[in-house]
Amino acid sequence: MDGNPGSVPKGAAASRPSSGLRAMVVEDERQLAALLGSYLERDGLDVTVVHDGLEAVETARAVDPDVVVLDLGLPGLDGVEVCRQLRTFSDAYVIMLTARSEEVDTLIGLTVGADDYMTKPFSPRELMARVQAMLRRPRQAGNPVDDVPDARTFGPLVIEPLGRDVWLDGEPVALTRTEFDLLATLSERPRMAFSRGQLIEAVWGGAWVGDEHLVDVHIGHLRRKLGDDAVEGRFVRTVRGVGYRMGTGE
Repeated sequence: MDGNPGSVPKGAAASRPSSGLRAMVVEDERQLAALLGSYLERDGLDVTVVHDGLEAVETARAVDPDVVVLDLGLPGLDGVEVCRQLRTFSDAYVIMLTARSEEVDTLIGLTVGADDYMTKPFSPRELMARVQAMLRRPRQAGNPVDDVPDARTFGPLVIEPLGRDVWLDGEPVALTRTEFDLLATLSERPRMAFSRGQLIEAVWGGAWVGDEHLVDVHIGHLRRKLGDDAVEGRFVRTVRGVGYRMGTGE
């Protein structure tokens, strides 16, 4: 860990004005929680810190955070169950923290809807870079873009980028922010085969550092929610040796 736990490092940049965005740190190591909270506050976020899983779920309902930094090993409820419950009422970005590097822990966390993960020990500055990259993604309807149609149709699948809505056979599909961003990226240029690196840059941001296998995990979640699979590739096709492209829906 860089920096002195529980204090802001000497020479650190002055705090930014409040962004109006809310962060929640869920970490039972109190010194680490205080350190992460101080970094987030310096980046202009309003921060709430909790130390156990049961409290995290209740606090998230009250605070409605934009981003959650969530430790995997928590008292009360573990991070996987907290994330699972969060996803029933919140579309906050979730970064999972784990002291265990085994891939199974990472995949379990991502399966329940975490957007990213970091393995301890890590640099708080890298964590802040990932948080800022996430928060720069468009998350609400904005001004129309001239060359982007209001709705994109692929057979029975309809994607509305401005409202961030997805419909399949006339029924809404509940996607996490990361899943929607992947689908929006693929559907914006449906004839293009995207490499994993290109999808990482488009969705996670150019500053993201980590295993590109993360893309495969989220594509798998997206396919399951769309009733698709890698063999059929009705909506998301695998391009061997390259990555992924949009399917026609037929």
